[in-house]
Amino acid sequence: MAGPRFKAVLFDLLTALVDSWSLWVDVAGDEETGRSWRTASLRLVTGCGDYRPYEDLVMEATAETGLPPEKGREILDRWGELRPWPEVAGLLPTLTGWRMGVVTNCSQSCAERAAAATCLPFEAIVSAERAGVYKTDPRAYRAGLAALGLDAADVLFVAGSPHDVPGASAVGMAVYWSNRLGQPLAKGAPAPLVDAPDLRRLPSILGKPG
Repeated sequence: MAGPRFKAVLFDLLTALVDSWSLWVDVAGDEETGRSWRTASLRLVTGCGDYRPYEDLVMEATAETGLPPEKGREILDRWGELRPWPEVAGLLPTLTGWRMGVVTNCSQSCAERAAAATCLPFEAIVSAERAGVYKTDPRAYRAGLAALGLDAADVLFVAGSPHDVPGASAVGMAVYWSNRLGQPLAKGAPAPLVDAPDLRRLPSILGKPG
């Protein structure tokens, strides 16, 4: 199931590749509030459907969590401080030759800043703003496929959150789930091709570029 089966890789960005949680915690000032705030933002964007400005949704999550508006403005101002998970740096040489892109639930500006932190050579950075819709709407994943000009069967999707597993599967992509928190899938969701605690198995699943 490895190697020539796939022609490209699409990544979730803000959970699979980047440790966005730590920034939310740091800006919030404590672990519990930061995680509640990040969870609120995820719920708003994944339930949004058609694109609304990501920055507006961040501010709504800020108010919902009981934080002052300046905290919402601060996290957006500090978006460039996002950093990849520790093993991502080691992926760069192993992914040489693969076509890569991201499909991510944020604005194009936020997506480009977060993608730059990974140092991976993405061919396409497809934000919710660019797609016109948020994941898990199938149109978001299809926008990523269209940006690469490939069929779903030719692309491995690397998920970081439970909702991306059924979301990407529904359009026909196989899914590698970087399941850092050991979370369960929703009842009835299709099993991913791989359920791993991080990204270190990814090169062995991909093999060599076809």
